[in-house]
Amino acid sequence: MTMMKFNPTSPLADLFEDLFGNEKKEKMERKNYECSPSTNILETTENFKLQMAVPGVKKEDIKIDLEKNILNITSEKSAEENADENAKYTRREFMYGTFCRSFTLPDTIDSDKIGAEVKDGILTVTLPKKEETKVSKQINIA
Repeated sequence: MTMMKFNPTSPLADLFEDLFGNEKKEKMERKNYECSPSTNILETTENFKLQMAVPGVKKEDIKIDLEKNILNITSEKSAEENADENAKYTRREFMYGTFCRSFTLPDTIDSDKIGAEVKDGILTVTLPKKEETKVSKQINIA
């Protein structure tokens, strides 16, 4: 069996360094990273469901406010300190920081019945429609 010699100038060398880190490259650290979580909005006959990807964020760290017809969702997550003094990160890519998303709600939302839950890294905000907007009405043509 012939052994291949590792060539440090090959594209595989870059892959190896990218996977396991290069001390010089790893000096860059992400602090106060601001992000805008991905959001889906679904509509049914009964309500709207706003789904927001918030992996690793605890429900205690999420704040949802409704002011007039503006729904604000905010969160702040700080980087956790390394508890082991004898260990150091060779790569640190987890994102920490704050986000704030605002949504203008239509007048058809029953704001007294809005609910929210976090499960499996997804924040789901349920926005029920008012009763009068759920009823469909046929218009006769004269």
